[in-house]
Amino acid sequence: MFSVGDYVVCGNKGVCRVERISALDISGASGDEEYYILKPVYTPGSTVYISMETADEKLRPVLTKKEANKLVKQMSDITDIVVESDKQLEGEYKNCIRSNDATELVRLLKTIYHRREARFAAGRKETALDAKYYRMAGDYLYGELAISLGIARDEVESYIDKNK
Repeated sequence: MFSVGDYVVCGNKGVCRVERISALDISGASGDEEYYILKPVYTPGSTVYISMETADEKLRPVLTKKEANKLVKQMSDITDIVVESDKQLEGEYKNCIRSNDATELVRLLKTIYHRREARFAAGRKETALDAKYYRMAGDYLYGELAISLGIARDEVESYIDKNK
């Protein structure tokens, strides 16, 4: 269970702060069920409502500073995604995003980085699919690491480069 003020990772919303825990006061809501009312840290003006009954499936605590540093140190050991064909890539990319797991986001970012480098070396452009998922995974991972490490989001990449 989370408390008001806690930072959590909410699936496809990224890092959120628990603003309130209360029943919803809207038409159609029974008023009996409690919800986490979350504010995404990097999407100002947005609000997310998560039922406390389903929160275990959708929310997890932000990595601690110790866990974040451990992940950074292990990044070079995390392997790329391996698929039989490019047609399977989007499914694997989606699985990594849906997993709500920082290690899977690293795996996704590394895979796309290596694919991008190979394409550039062959004189080809990055695919739209790779660009979309690279941006998404980077936003989620770097947002979480920024909160965990207590640094600005735009400092995360240089922090990783210095500490891996």
